[in-house]
Amino acid sequence: MKTTQPTGSRAPLSTNAVLRVPPASSAAAAYFGAALAFHADVSDVAAVLVGGGAPGFVVVDSRSTESWAQGHVPGALHLPTALIPEQAEKLLDKAVPVVTYCWGPGCNGGARAALALAELGYQVKEMLGGIEYWIREGFEVETQEGRERRDADPLTATIGADNCGC
Repeated sequence: MKTTQPTGSRAPLSTNAVLRVPPASSAAAAYFGAALAFHADVSDVAAVLVGGGAPGFVVVDSRSTESWAQGHVPGALHLPTALIPEQAEKLLDKAVPVVTYCWGPGCNGGARAALALAELGYQVKEMLGGIEYWIREGFEVETQEGRERRDADPLTATIGADNCGC
């Protein structure tokens, strides 16, 4: 496959950090299909939860009690990662998929919780962005005082539309 230099670019292709390793072709479908099997988007989770009816999954917040009290996804189950081995079977049904989350993209707590649950035989996905992006996209959070909603961050959420169209 011959690669040509884009018109107007200055750096030779060998120093282009994006294309130094060529994009995948047929392997991309397997990779992205697997990624979607392991992850859920906050907007998709919110759309299902707000839509009413049984969502077909349970949302698990894996953060500490103090973090949970600051605000969590309405209807989520609080199950800190450290307690999963001893409490999961009392609280969760292995026939119902679980969506885990923690603080945000800079935190791998949701992935740790998903791993702990998967090792126990649960069907699991991690909610990308965690509670940070849940809040940044303008979805309600629940606290001891009730529910609250902040304005959506225009850098992370489409303003004036139900979804981003992706």
